[in-house]
Amino acid sequence: MPQESEAIANTEAHGPATYDLVISRAHVFDGRRTLAGLYDVAIDGGEIASVSAEPLRGRREVDAAEGWVMPGLIDTHIHFYDVRAVSDPDSMRAFEENELPGRLGLFLDHGVTTIKSVGDPTGGILETRAKIAEGTLRGPRLLATGCGITGRDGHPAATVFSDNPWARERFTGEVDSVQQIRDLVHHLADRKVDAIKLLSEGACAHSDGSKYLWQNPAFPDGVELERLPLDLLRAGIETGHERGLRVTVHTTQQAAAREAIEAGADGLEHGVTVEPLTDHSLIDLMLERGITYTPTLWIDDAHPDARGNLQKVAEVGVHIALGSDTFSGRGLFGANTLEEAELMVAAGMTPTQVLAAGTSGAARQCVRSDLGTVALGRRADLLVLNADPTADIGSLRDLSMVILNGELAVDKRWPRG
Repeated sequence: MPQESEAIANTEAHGPATYDLVISRAHVFDGRRTLAGLYDVAIDGGEIASVSAEPLRGRREVDAAEGWVMPGLIDTHIHFYDVRAVSDPDSMRAFEENELPGRLGLFLDHGVTTIKSVGDPTGGILETRAKIAEGTLRGPRLLATGCGITGRDGHPAATVFSDNPWARERFTGEVDSVQQIRDLVHHLADRKVDAIKLLSEGACAHSDGSKYLWQNPAFPDGVELERLPLDLLRAGIETGHERGLRVTVHTTQQAAAREAIEAGADGLEHGVTVEPLTDHSLIDLMLERGITYTPTLWIDDAHPDARGNLQKVAEVGVHIALGSDTFSGRGLFGANTLEEAELMVAAGMTPTQVLAAGTSGAARQCVRSDLGTVALGRRADLLVLNADPTADIGSLRDLSMVILNGELAVDKRWPRG
């Protein structure tokens, strides 16, 4: 008999079932707030069919035992392919065959039911997305921008990929004219990417005119770069919008953040990290334009101003999305997402604000209104937790079950032989 039938009581013998699956006696964080009292959550197919204070019946039933149900987590900023291991067709194939399935599984094991790739090789990541969607590969729902678009010799082409020309051509799209960036955005849109990512900097001049050095422990001497020219930035955003795609921009400084927003960007990847956010009119502009701010503290917490800047934008109501900037070589996929949530709380956000950023707020950033909320008609991507995550964000680690698209994906309640 399948393990799933051991984990979920089969109730067909007790009378006619109304729903495919019912999770009963649960506290519910619905993606924005905590519902008062206990609820039964019913699933039909891949959708939530009812959230009821009255008992419901299902063909299968799970007693949450007054635990917590919430939407699955959405990590809006990840880099999935191993930039160090992939350097030619053979190593790419080896990664996809030997490493990729396990990494996808790690996200589910940690309660991450949707991930958004923002700078992986276009062909590879879209093929992976297709395999997950068709059910031939197990993993979280995958959204993808394809390659990140940067200026000629910009970041990460001239930094991360400086000694890996094969990967550089596939992970990044380098452009040096308006026509090139328009053509590339159209090409990505034709391939049905879920969004567009531009990189304004990691490649920019400081406001005093001095050159910007991209610095990282792996590049102790720094790499001098140039900002993506403003006319290209505008053209990339305009073309993305013409194709109905949301466009987010990698920034780290206030000047670049303002430039991106004024050019029409929908969101900031990283936001302002390398300096204190002192320009209050910039924060007002974020509010006015409905910008989504993705703080990526998992990678940017080393910057002394990153936490304080997040607190400033969060406390006035700027839209926040959880995004860890997970990449190969540090930490553990999935676990890094939980660490990001904990760092956001350490920065001054409440657990409820962070949970919203990782569910409904992340769904807004991804333009996926079907995700991120426990409500009638939404996708049944759900977590069952043993403790209250709104009281302690660490309760995300006390995971009992993961339901993806209405199906049991992870069950940690029973020891496995």
